[in-house]
Amino acid sequence: MGPAQKKGKRGLVADINVTPLVDVMLVLLIIFMVTAPMMTQGVDVNLPETTAKPLRQDENPVIISIDPQGGIALGKIKADGKLLRQELQKLSQTDQDRTILLKADKNVPYGIVAQVMADVKDAGFNKLGMVTIPVEQKR
Repeated sequence: MGPAQKKGKRGLVADINVTPLVDVMLVLLIIFMVTAPMMTQGVDVNLPETTAKPLRQDENPVIISIDPQGGIALGKIKADGKLLRQELQKLSQTDQDRTILLKADKNVPYGIVAQVMADVKDAGFNKLGMVTIPVEQKR
């Protein structure tokens, strides 16, 4: 015979064990806190300073960077003038309303910046923005 049972039958427990869930969530939180600062993209450039107020921008703009040596990058991809024009042509075929942001180092010759701006315009994009940093207000 089996073990003796009392009058009332013991049912299944339908509670969720929260402890493993909290442990997993804390580990994920720590992982995201450690990796979030490392998720920056682009080329390191010394941006010019302006007093203009920042404008609203699209959620996912295309970023073109020009480093102090005149090297061009489209997002994370290093590109020369020809490759940049080809990639911009591909992008314009799918989404011409997308915003293009130009991050040029303040020591880059104006001719290179003007050529990149002309390439963007020739590809058919109408929304071109210049990325700058605000001037510190002295009081």
